[in-house]
Parts: sequence; structure tokens; C-alpha cells
Amino acid sequence: METAWMAWTWQTGLFFALLASVLTVMTLLAIFKPETERVGVLRIPTTRGDRLFISLLCAAFIHIFWIYLMGNNPLTTLPIGEEGFEVTSVWIATLISLGLAGGIFRWV
Repeated sequence: METAWMAWTWQTGLFFALLASVLTVMTLLAIFKPETERVGVLRIPTTRGDRLFISLLCAAFIHIFWIYLMGNNPLTTLPIGEEGFEVTSVWIATLISLGLAGGIFRWV
């Protein structure tokens, strides 16, 4: 199978591994602790799956707009490995997305 056209880096693999882990945890939660709908600030009944979907959509849009408006500028380089680990401004968008996801799961 030819995958040279894809940008398979360790970051891409980590993203898909984390996404698969989240889906596995959500599936196990649905099996062992059945969910009930609740009404939050949106005034619509939502389940854990609905809130996860809303969180993932928000994270995607936050990252798209962040890269469009701010770019992918390097902030610093951490001394990890031979070449170092470059911390870019997209990590700020990731932290914002994680905070928003926590709020969505709490109040939506």
C-alpha cells in the first residue's frame, strides 16, 4: 500500500491513537455506565457522544481559525532529543480547545 502522499509523522500517529483511545473510552462508558440525556445551556437534550462531537467540531474550527489568523509560529524549542522539540503557537489553540471541551462536557 502506497502512503507516500500522506504526511505520516509521529504527530499524526499520536493524533489518531488519541482519537481511537477517546472513542474506546466512550464506548466502554456507554457499555458499563449507560448514559442519560441531560439539558444544559444549549437547552437541547445531549448525551456524552453529542458533547464529544460538539467538542471535536469546536476544536477543529479553533485550530483552523488559529492557523489562519496567527500562523504556526515557533515559540520556543525544548531540549528534548537530538534536534529539540519545537513548541509552536498551535499548542495555545490546543489548550484552548481542551478547556472548551471541559466546559462543554460540564455545562452543555
